[in-house]
Amino acid sequence: MTEKIVLRHVKIFADGADLESMVALANRPDIAGFTTNPTLMRKAGISDYEDFARKVLETIIDRPVSFEVFADDAAGMLRQARLISSWGANVYVKVPVTDTRRNSMADVIAELTSDGVQLNVTALTTVPQVKAVTAALAGTRGAIVSVFAGRIADTGRDPIPIMTSALAITSAHRNIRLLWASPREILNVKQADDIGVDIITVTHDLLGKLSLFGKNLDDFSLDTVKMFDADARAAGYKL
Repeated sequence: MTEKIVLRHVKIFADGADLESMVALANRPDIAGFTTNPTLMRKAGISDYEDFARKVLETIIDRPVSFEVFADDAAGMLRQARLISSWGANVYVKVPVTDTRRNSMADVIAELTSDGVQLNVTALTTVPQVKAVTAALAGTRGAIVSVFAGRIADTGRDPIPIMTSALAITSAHRNIRLLWASPREILNVKQADDIGVDIITVTHDLLGKLSLFGKNLDDFSLDTVKMFDADARAAGYKL
């Protein structure tokens, strides 16, 4: 028997760039928002950025959707962010914590915040970055701070202490939510919920595993044995 997934705090944002999947996921009440990025869009074969974004926003009008700037200079980010923000009231503009030369984008973040642009500041991995970004977001009408916990874990570090410290910083400020980015497994959803993180992004592929949440382990063991048996039979193996 599988237990129904019950999350006390964390909200799930679907992370991807497949338009058909995004439209389908918009019918699920457990999906609280959507995010994408240039890497996902390129993998999905998207060549016209604005056309894709506008098609998404034609369908998804009642939940936040994050689209990322791709300029690598302050002036370019400001221009792109203002344009992207104009596409819909539910749009959050993703701005990276630094440019490719490691220059902080705090001034860009502060200027866009003062303009009333809803931001999703992305690619953070350290507590000092969270402190700087949160300060730059002061007075925001709505912002997300995305800490890439999955990438932190990829380095052999436990992301939970960093995420806990990040949450203590963001939760002290009005209208700023902390997002657990790049999860690697469904366990991360529970971990994020247990410490009180506001949002977790889940890729379209990983969303399929949510149905396993709380699954009886004896049943899972038997399912695994049956899978091996079925595949051996289908392959026609003989000894």
